[in-house]
Amino acid sequence: MDGANRINIKIGSEVDIVLKKDQPTGKLTHGKVGRILTSSANHHRGIKVMLEDGQVGRVQKIYPTYEVINGEECIEGLI
Repeated sequence: MDGANRINIKIGSEVDIVLKKDQPTGKLTHGKVGRILTSSANHHRGIKVMLEDGQVGRVQKIYPTYEVINGEECIEGLI
């Protein structure tokens, strides 16, 4: 999913972000979104978030959220 659009990101979403110090290398940090810091609907370098552990960076990848419905695993948003 696209990390440049705020609508795709929710509190608790599992994401990969790039920290400011890691922008030159592109190293990714994995975690869960604690706060969404970018107020605009989109940002070309990725929506800025704070992970639950306090690290701040721009979202590069959003992992799908799964739910079990009627005994079957479904990806949230594709139900």
